[in-house]
Amino acid sequence: MAENKTQENDGDVNAFINAVEHDGRREDARVLLDLFHKVTGVEPKMWGDSIIGYGSYHYKYDSGREGDFLRTGFSPRKANLSLYIMGSAYDGEAQKKRDALLAKLGKHKMARACLYITRLKNVDMDVLEELIRDDWEHMQRKYPE
Repeated sequence: MAENKTQENDGDVNAFINAVEHDGRREDARVLLDLFHKVTGVEPKMWGDSIIGYGSYHYKYDSGREGDFLRTGFSPRKANLSLYIMGSAYDGEAQKKRDALLAKLGKHKMARACLYITRLKNVDMDVLEELIRDDWEHMQRKYPE
């Protein structure tokens, strides 16, 4: 069975952030670095070439596919900040709470498990912290360490 392309590695998180081209995106990445650490209490790790992850979990699908992935994290991509909030993506009750928070967040786009934000100045940081915290707690319950 094929391994995930995106795996935890020993890349330098700060060097990665320092190399982000856009000044605003780089500053936002530093803010997210601190915010995710505050919420999770976990040291950040690089996942692949461009994702900063906090914690990991092992999943196994009914199909037999299994692997490891970050519990939560973000990537300062060229077009936007991508935040990985997967814990509430497949749980109806958690989705309802997430959707209520998203309604108060500010300017964003949401895919199944990725939150896209252009600039942090466009969102309510207290709501963003609550979203990350709720998602982290849901992942901890769903995939106990």
